[in-house]
Amino acid sequence: MDKWLRNTNVVRVIAIIIGILLWAVVRMEGSTVTNTGSSGIKELPISNVEITAKYDSDQYYISSIEPSRVQVVLKGKDSTLKKVSTSNYKVILDLTKSSGKGEYVLPLEAVGFPSSLEVEIVPRNVKVVVEEMVKKEVPVKINVKGTPESGYKPGDPIAKPNKVHVTVPAGKEGEVYSVQGDISVEKADSAVSKQVKLKVYNKEGNELNYSVSPAVVDVDVPVTSPFKTVPLQIQLTGTPPAGYSIGSVKQNPDKIMVYGPQNILDNMEFYSAGPIKIDGLTATKEFSLDIPLQKGVTQVEPSKVQVTVEIVPSTKKDFPDIALTVVGQAEGTDVKFSSPAEGSITLTLEGAAPQIAALKPEDVQAIVDISNLPPGTHEVPITLNLPSYIKDGGTSVTKATVVITASGNSKEPAKPAPTPTPTPSPSVPPAPAEPGTASPPVEKKEP
Repeated sequence: MDKWLRNTNVVRVIAIIIGILLWAVVRMEGSTVTNTGSSGIKELPISNVEITAKYDSDQYYISSIEPSRVQVVLKGKDSTLKKVSTSNYKVILDLTKSSGKGEYVLPLEAVGFPSSLEVEIVPRNVKVVVEEMVKKEVPVKINVKGTPESGYKPGDPIAKPNKVHVTVPAGKEGEVYSVQGDISVEKADSAVSKQVKLKVYNKEGNELNYSVSPAVVDVDVPVTSPFKTVPLQIQLTGTPPAGYSIGSVKQNPDKIMVYGPQNILDNMEFYSAGPIKIDGLTATKEFSLDIPLQKGVTQVEPSKVQVTVEIVPSTKKDFPDIALTVVGQAEGTDVKFSSPAEGSITLTLEGAAPQIAALKPEDVQAIVDISNLPPGTHEVPITLNLPSYIKDGGTSVTKATVVITASGNSKEPAKPAPTPTPTPSPSVPPAPAEPGTASPPVEKKEP
């Protein structure tokens, strides 16, 4: 045996055999876990481990950590190493005890590893740069997406709250251009209410990874059929008895919102309600009326109107030399009055004292309608067209006698006296004299 051991070649062969056996053992144990001794303690290196920073994210922002990832070397029994799970451990950088913004070199801490393992972090310390955060108040913009049911329109969205705070690094406030969220009204036929998540965008429309407080807001979107705001026209029928007149008619509201198909709204200039009967009314009276739905209208807001009709003692006044206005004269005819021969009459008009005092002759009309009458002598009624709240107070001449003759050639009808704007019938609303004033009944005098 001694001879063999002194033989260099034998020693070399034995060394080779031992080397081969050691290589085989290493291959069997694996490349990541190494045997560190006969005691069974092994070593497990874990590379590319992310660093988790603990800090006040509302106050500070970490601009850099160098290095950003580290290696963790574990030492312990093989059975314990095999139980290590990446979901259980962390490498922590604790900044909670730092004094604020600045540059620091701080140690790392291993958390979540079995206590029976020896843990080494490589490198143990990292360089971190901490910057201050600031809050920027930004209005909330809600984008309404989708199309409601046919005939409906979405209104302006309402976000609660309508302003939020975006936390950004100091000096980068200018990057924040808008805070937006999306809400869908697809196929909606009533108001839509949802919680909407907000996102931060720059001026180019790119999303920014900054925190928003609150990150979710409540949003309401009204969804209604098309509507239009129009004057509300109150119709009055009848007249107060002799000795009384309408002093004023006031209503609340004087305008309403009308909902319905767009083609109906496009042709609507006013909305009628009533009628209110004032025959025999001798004192001021208040009326509460339901506003009816006209054909094609789906809704009106408000649905009621309050009307106050003021009745006052009336006064009378004569207006002489009111020229008779001829309407309906056919071409190629001449018209002359045989009675009254002068073609004018005296009107006796009645109304509230202030209105009678302000009345002028050009504000009234005495009309003779000869439409479809053949040549000859005809007795026709005189119709009065009077301003609001003015009525006939007992005009004595109520008929006119006209003589219609053929002129033998086309001729323009005789020019009547200047005519004021007539007061239309109750079915056609006149322009209101003042807001909140309803239309009066039309005064017409017939025999």
